[in-house]
Amino acid sequence: MITLRTSPKENRVNRSLSQFNRSFFFSRTPFKLSKMIDPPPVMRFTHPLPCGAILHDNGVQFVVVSRLAKAMKLLLYEKVTDLEPSDIIQFNREENRWGHVWSLFVKGLQAKQLYHFQAEGPFEPEKGLRFDGRARLIDPYAKALAGTFLPCSDHIIRPPKCVVIDDDDFDWRGDRHIRHDLSKSIIYELHVRGFTQSPSSEAIHSGTYLGLIEKIPYLQDLGITAVELMPIHEFPILGSDGKEPQIKNYWGYDTMAFFAPHRGYAYGKEPGAQVREFKEMVRAFHQAGIEVILDVVFNHTCEGNEFGPTLSFKGLDNQIYYMLDRGQYYKNYSGCGNTVNGNHPIVREMIFNCLRHWVHNYHIDGFRFDLASILSRDQSGNLQANPPLIEQISEDPLLADTKIIAEAWDAAGAYQVGSFGAYGFGSQRWAEWNGKYRDDIRRFWRGDQNMTGALATRLSGSSDLYSHSGRHPQNSINFVTAHDGFTMNDLVSYNHKHNEENGEQNRDGENNNCSCNYGVEGPTTNREIESVRNRLIKNMMATLLLSQGIPMLSAGDEVRRTQRGNNNAYCQDNAISWFDWRLLKRHRDLLRFVKELIRFRKKEVTVRQPHFMTGQPRLPGGLPDISWYGALGGAVPWNNSLDRSLTCLISAVPPTVDYEGSLYHLLMMFHGGWEPREFYFPAVCQNFSWRLFLDTSSAAPNDIFPEGTGPKPNLNSALKFIPHSMRVFLAETP
Repeated sequence: MITLRTSPKENRVNRSLSQFNRSFFFSRTPFKLSKMIDPPPVMRFTHPLPCGAILHDNGVQFVVVSRLAKAMKLLLYEKVTDLEPSDIIQFNREENRWGHVWSLFVKGLQAKQLYHFQAEGPFEPEKGLRFDGRARLIDPYAKALAGTFLPCSDHIIRPPKCVVIDDDDFDWRGDRHIRHDLSKSIIYELHVRGFTQSPSSEAIHSGTYLGLIEKIPYLQDLGITAVELMPIHEFPILGSDGKEPQIKNYWGYDTMAFFAPHRGYAYGKEPGAQVREFKEMVRAFHQAGIEVILDVVFNHTCEGNEFGPTLSFKGLDNQIYYMLDRGQYYKNYSGCGNTVNGNHPIVREMIFNCLRHWVHNYHIDGFRFDLASILSRDQSGNLQANPPLIEQISEDPLLADTKIIAEAWDAAGAYQVGSFGAYGFGSQRWAEWNGKYRDDIRRFWRGDQNMTGALATRLSGSSDLYSHSGRHPQNSINFVTAHDGFTMNDLVSYNHKHNEENGEQNRDGENNNCSCNYGVEGPTTNREIESVRNRLIKNMMATLLLSQGIPMLSAGDEVRRTQRGNNNAYCQDNAISWFDWRLLKRHRDLLRFVKELIRFRKKEVTVRQPHFMTGQPRLPGGLPDISWYGALGGAVPWNNSLDRSLTCLISAVPPTVDYEGSLYHLLMMFHGGWEPREFYFPAVCQNFSWRLFLDTSSAAPNDIFPEGTGPKPNLNSALKFIPHSMRVFLAETP
C-alpha cells in the first residue's frame, strides 16, 4: 500500500485509485472479451484528426494517438451498466494507422454511443512501458463519461464509459463571451456541488449545474462579475474497484478526463446530460452578465504513481504523458503521485486543444491553472525560461478573449509569483494568484510587527512583483482566502487547524495560517470576542475590495461560512464544506457591508486603476496620485517595527480617452494594533470636504454608507480608533 504525504494538494488524490496490491497490476493473465469484429471496408482512415470521437457522415470517427502500441481495439457498449462490451472492433494496422495516429470510421453509430479503447503493447515498467491488453481505457479526448467504476472481481478495472457527443446539439441563443475588462473583474470562487447541496439552499436541483442557475440572482445582487468554478473536469466518484472510497475526493483535483464536464454535477442521469446542463449553466450566467472561469488541473491525473491503476494515459503512452524518474518511477512535482509531462509536444497539443474545446464548445471565459509552475517544467522536470506551452496559451488567437490565471507555484518548491509567463506578450496576458498578498494582509490585521510597508505595497497593487516587463496591477489576483486553507470566519476563530475528521490525525493541511482566535478556540457566545471577529472580517473584506489589482472572494466568506477549523476540507462532502444559506440572515450586516463595497468598487476607478501609481501629481499643482501618512498625519515611521497604523490618500483619477475618471479622492486609515490609537487628518486634507464611507468599528448600518451620504468628520480633531479597525473617507472632486 502506498504511503502518501500530507500537504493539502497531496491529500486531494483519490486514495482508492492507488491502494491496490502490486501484483494486481503486474499480473499478465490473459483475458478474452465477448466478441471480435473485423473492420469492414467502410472503416477507413478518412479523418485522422482531430482526436476523440467525431460524428460525421452518419457514423463516428474514433481517433487516438499511441506511439508504441502494437494493436488497438475499440470497445462498444449498449448500456452504462454493461460489464462487457457488446462489440469489439480491431483497428487494422495497415488501413487504420498513419504514423502514431490510430483512426477508424464506424458507420451507423450515433451520439450517446458508449465506448472504450484497448491498447496492446509491451509491459516493461522498468522502461516506463505499461501497456495492458486487458485494460479498458478512457479516451483522452472523451467529451463525456457515463456511469462509474464497476466491480472488478476478475481483476479487470471497468472505468466510466466514454460517450460520443454531438457538439452542435445545443441552442446557445446567440450567446457570446462577455469580455469584461480584467481590471473591472470581481471573482467569486465556488464549488459547484457545495454551493447548493445543503438543504438550506432550498434549490430544486441541489448540488448541480442547474442548482447554480437557481442562485444566479443572489450572485447578481452580491455584484460579482465572474464565478471561478473549482474543478469540473471529470474525476472519480467511486474507487476503481467500484466501491465507495474511505476518503472521498470532494474538491475534484484528481482529473480523469480533461475534455469532459463532471457527470456527478448533472441533475439528469442519461449519458451526456452533463454536457447539456453545463452549457445551460454557462448560458444563464452570461445572460446575467457573469463570466465563467474554470479551475483546470493539467499538472497530474487520477492514475497515481507506479502502484496506481491504468485507466487512460498509462495504457496509451505512459512515457509521453508523465514525467518519469529512471524510467520506472513517477516524478511528483504535484504532490499527488504523478506529474503530467505538459511540455511534451503531444501532451502540449492535448492541453492546447482542451482549452480551445472549452472556449469554443462551452463559451468559457477564462481559466485558473492549478499548480501552474509545473507547466513551466521541461520533460526532465527542469524549469524553463520560456516554456512552449505557456507561450502558446498566451499567444493563441482563439483564447485571446479569455482570462488566464496562474497558481504560480507547485508542490516541489517552484514559486513564480510575480514572474509567471513574464516574457513577451505573456507579461500582460498572465494574471497570478498573489500568495504574498494573502499572507501580508492576514499578518497585518492579526497585528504582527513590521507590516505597514507590506500593507502599503499590497494595497497599491504589488508593484514589487508586477511592475517589471510591462505588467500592471490587474496581473495580481488578490485574495485573503481560497478553497485551500481557512475560511475568513475560521481565520479569526482558530489558532490552529482542526482536520481530525479527514482521518489523518490532523497531520494534513497547512500549519502556518497567520490566524488568531482572539481569546477562544472556535465558536463562542462571548459578545466581545464575536465583535472583534466580525470587525476583523470587515477589515479584510474592505482591504481586499479597495486594493489595486483584482479581488477574489471565496464563496461564503461574505456571510462567515465556517469549516469548523478544517483548513484542508478536500474530502468533506458534508456540512463542513457546503454553503449554509441560513447565514444570509444571521450575518446580514456583513453581507450588506460586502455588497456596498463591491458596488463602490465597480463604480469607482480610484481603487482599480489600470497602471501603477507613482507618488507624483496626476496634473500640475494637483495631489500626488498616492501618498502615505502616519497615524499622526505626518510622515510614516516605516522603520518602527512596532507601529501598526497607516493612512493612505489616493487622489481622483481624471478621465482619459481610454478610461473613465473617478468621482472621489479616497482616504483610508488602517489600525492593526492591539491597543486604541488616535489618528489625525493630514494637513493636505483640509482643502477638501470629506464624508465617512466606512467604519469597521461601528455597528450596522453605520459601518458603511452609500458613497457621499456619510457624516462629515471634524478635520481638526483626533479620531479615536479601537484595536483592529479601519475607516475610509471620500471627498468629491470639483
